[in-house]
Amino acid sequence: MPSLRASGAEGAVGAATPSRAERLRAAVRRAPRALYEEMWAAPADRVPRMGEPDAPAWRPVFLVALVIVAVGFTAVRTVELTPHGAEVSGLAVLMAVAQSAALVAGMIRPVGAWWAATALAVVAILVTVAAAPQDHASPWVNGLPMSPAVLYPNPFGGVALQGGALFLLALRVRRRRAVAALVLSMAPALFLALRIPPLPHSGLAVTVLVLATATVLGSALRSLRLARKDLVVQAELTTEERARRTLLEERNRIARELHDVVAHHMSVISIQAQVAPHLVENPTDALRENLTGIRENALEALAELRRVLGVLRSEDAPARGDDTRHAPQPGLDGLDGLVATVRSTGLAVALRTTGAPRPLPPGVELSAYRIVQESLSNVMRHAPGASAEVVIGHRPAGLTVRVVNSAPDRPAAPSPGLRHGLLGMRERAAMLGGELATGPTPEGGWEVTAILPAGTETTVTTKTTEEVP
Repeated sequence: MPSLRASGAEGAVGAATPSRAERLRAAVRRAPRALYEEMWAAPADRVPRMGEPDAPAWRPVFLVALVIVAVGFTAVRTVELTPHGAEVSGLAVLMAVAQSAALVAGMIRPVGAWWAATALAVVAILVTVAAAPQDHASPWVNGLPMSPAVLYPNPFGGVALQGGALFLLALRVRRRRAVAALVLSMAPALFLALRIPPLPHSGLAVTVLVLATATVLGSALRSLRLARKDLVVQAELTTEERARRTLLEERNRIARELHDVVAHHMSVISIQAQVAPHLVENPTDALRENLTGIRENALEALAELRRVLGVLRSEDAPARGDDTRHAPQPGLDGLDGLVATVRSTGLAVALRTTGAPRPLPPGVELSAYRIVQESLSNVMRHAPGASAEVVIGHRPAGLTVRVVNSAPDRPAAPSPGLRHGLLGMRERAAMLGGELATGPTPEGGWEVTAILPAGTETTVTTKTTEEVP
């Protein structure tokens, strides 16, 4: 009984598993559908048309050259389809024009053009077979019998036209489809090679060499085009990622600098809340409780600020000393020292102030200092031999910072780095709700103008032009 059950189970498994013959028949039944989908229905790579973005500039020139070549091969193919000593027939001209037109059509519809070229090659063979005399009716020329192979010229033009259509197809389809097209294109050549009596043909080896070379060359150029396209896309992604990373780094740097300003205010709030009860005679319990809460909240906020600053400074802490990291942030009173340092490098800098100076928020003074610092650095890097002028304008609504340099007296040396100095100035102006305008001057120099409001508005308007002077 166990053996019977085992054999029954094996029979059931065998019945459920298709045999090799069944799988072969199923594959044969699926072959026409697969051939249709692979060699006809599947689209070719789309090439942007003229006027569209990324349209190849060489396409019109290549199309004109292809038309000229097709016209030349029309004449060659007409001669190939006409027997020696006979008049040119309309059928030969029609076949030559059709094969040449199929080659030109490969620029637009490579799949359909290749099918047309293959079908026309078969029709040309059938026409030649029908027109060629049989052995028993071989023509006589000058008293000597001639075989059909001597009647027609060597049809290398037909092989070249077929190879051109195959090349244009391989440029636009996957390698697997190109190889399948190569195999199908070899059918007419194989028919000619096995034909008895022999008809004129270029030889199977020559045909294989021409068609295979066209397929390999087209597939290689397609792979190169796709690789370049992927490289361009990757470069764009890399550029966007670099710009995004630079923006985040610049914002982190600004946040690190503003920490000291915010921490100072929080410390003042804490101290004032602690001292306030002693300034009031007989303060109530509610007042003491509220002031204590204010002080505790200020201390908690200060602790959180220090914790956030520790995260922001964790990346560059080893490269910066403690004295530098904890130094007070500069303001407008540090511009004299900054200008003196820049003058020591050989750059002529003039500093002047307009308007009535008044107290400004520390963030505004810090941003103004950094904008002047970065602008003068750009002048030293990109405008050798130029002079600069820094104008600080005090207005009722805020502060105006203007840095102008004259035209350089010689070309600037290549400067390493990503040239993201304007990005930091733009972020600082945007943080304060101000405006930043940069651009060349009529005299050939460069100008940076920033308007920094003294209030707490958050509306941002940013105007920029070129990156470097």
